[in-house]
Amino acid sequence: MWIVHIRLGKGWSVRPTIVELQAAEPGTKAMPKQSCIIVGAGPAGLMLGLLLARAGVEATVIEKHEDFLRDFRGDTIHPSTLDAMDQLGFLDEFLALPHQKAPTLHAEIGGRLATIADFTRLPTRCKYIAFMPQWDFLDFLAGKAAAFPGFHLERGCEVTSLMERNGVVTGVKARSADGRERNLEASLVVGADGRDSIVRKLANLEIEDLGSSVDVLWMKLSRQGDDPVQPMSRAGPSQGLVMIDRGDFWQLGYVIAKGGFGQVRQEGIAALRSKLASVAPLPADRFDELITWEQVHLLKVQMDRLRQWWRPGVLCIGDAAHAMSPIGGVGVNLAVQDAIAAANILAAPLNEGRLANDHLRAVQTRRSFPTKATQKVQLMMRRKRKPQGGKPSSGPPAFMRLIARSRILPHLTGRLIGIGFRPESIRS
Repeated sequence: MWIVHIRLGKGWSVRPTIVELQAAEPGTKAMPKQSCIIVGAGPAGLMLGLLLARAGVEATVIEKHEDFLRDFRGDTIHPSTLDAMDQLGFLDEFLALPHQKAPTLHAEIGGRLATIADFTRLPTRCKYIAFMPQWDFLDFLAGKAAAFPGFHLERGCEVTSLMERNGVVTGVKARSADGRERNLEASLVVGADGRDSIVRKLANLEIEDLGSSVDVLWMKLSRQGDDPVQPMSRAGPSQGLVMIDRGDFWQLGYVIAKGGFGQVRQEGIAALRSKLASVAPLPADRFDELITWEQVHLLKVQMDRLRQWWRPGVLCIGDAAHAMSPIGGVGVNLAVQDAIAAANILAAPLNEGRLANDHLRAVQTRRSFPTKATQKVQLMMRRKRKPQGGKPSSGPPAFMRLIARSRILPHLTGRLIGIGFRPESIRS
């Protein structure tokens, strides 16, 4: 078994449709036209909204939830994202929020603790990953964006369809929590609403599925005073456990085989408690808190990317354009880098009323290589060892063992995880 040590600090049901733009229907309110409507108030959506508003663009971010308090969000703020906060002049205030720093990541392989990622030599101001609850990160971005008059955040508002004229997307139809229907027109609609993006479904953008061999079960467990100070991620040949410190409770992520939740349920909750206890640095009786399956939530892991991120009037970024594996926690970083690139390319055309398909194509061209390269590395890091003597392989993948034996590779992986293949600098 190998052990990775890290330091850590729905709404409306609708049927997706595209509708031809017509006069407002009775009971439907038409809103003033925006330059850009961004669907999804995650890292990509809020960062893009902030940067566009900062550049003078009228931007409305639509979020179907009333708040950002979701358990299944990534908590890693990478060095390149911290550099972006520094460029905006927000870094010192941002780091005043509760967080913990990880200058290195380690794995226990064959009984030896080895460095698998080292961020200490990065050409960045912050040479570490900051672990911070994502809702704090999003609240911070939303608060900073609200200072710009062109920024608007619509919470509890869900997109039900795209509006279209002559093959060009011209806005969205949305429903508020109180049931009000609204038409929101815009020069551009951006889908930043995650791996289950309604925008990419509505726009009929083709998805390339890269496959995934695992799913994750998420649970909560109370945190006690004598619990380990340093939470751990543990992994074996076919199972693993991630523990995230949420202050007064642990967020547990237990890795299972893809599509294996049915079998786990069939074995019973007691069997699950036993499996968790076998890989956790906690006494077995601590898992007696897990009594019913209502306390266990299935997170289906997927890894994919759009063949084309855009069509006239609409663009996808972040997880909506490329769902990443949890390996390396790089999803948030890529989403923020997408937003920076999009703002750099789109702010001037939106302000000047000259947005064209070439600008949307340029965003994908800019971000396609780092997306594909990162996903390639993720596939390498999860590749299993070849069977030996006809028996299933055990232990970490060969790529991980190679990193563990090297003094140079941890700095390379630290750069790939911490900065990425193409870091972006804010120019908008």
